[in-house]
Amino acid sequence: MATQNPAQTTGRTAPTASSASPTGLREVKKQETRQLISDHATRLFIAQGFEQTTITEIAAAARVAKKTVTNYFARKEDMALDHQEEFTATLAHTVAARQPGESALTALRRAFQDAAAAQDPVAGFSGLPFARMIADSPTLTICLRGLHDQREHRLAQALADATGTVADGITVQTAAGLLGTVHRLLFQRIQDLTLAGRSNDQIAHTIAAEATQAFDLLQPALGDYAA
Repeated sequence: MATQNPAQTTGRTAPTASSASPTGLREVKKQETRQLISDHATRLFIAQGFEQTTITEIAAAARVAKKTVTNYFARKEDMALDHQEEFTATLAHTVAARQPGESALTALRRAFQDAAAAQDPVAGFSGLPFARMIADSPTLTICLRGLHDQREHRLAQALADATGTVADGITVQTAAGLLGTVHRLLFQRIQDLTLAGRSNDQIAHTIAAEATQAFDLLQPALGDYAA
């Protein structure tokens, strides 16, 4: 682990081995190595640019073999955007875990407002250096767009499960598209405000009001959907 807390530069939290059982120490060690590589890679990406940073430089910074880096990460962008599963699953999980009688829109609205209040990095509160790293990299920008698409696809499946229909039906696809687009726009809005130099507290205040407006627009069409 580097001397600087990764959360200060990337908005992420490193795993801890404090509660690991003896039988899980090997897996904990793998997670620590993965996090170590990701942390050093992200610092290099921020300092000198994503496209300009090589796997060799990352391996040297993390003090591991180049092959170790590629064994843990199939793509270089996975080192920068290393919480992809958590990100793409968020909307689907919110729908699946919604309260009895609660519509998908109501659950997603509540979950986003909670995430904004908590200044959750998964919602877009990544910090200025990280946001600039993504904005300056065509590769990371494309990768992030793909993650938004995956998140919407998983949301469609969750909506299909919730309504007892099929994920490729026009109603499910339309609902997932509308809900996914609002989240995509709010995420980008947080990134834009970050790049403009606004503090997280200021952004959270602004985005709470804007999210209310955005979700209100969907209320007439989706207010009772998947309730």
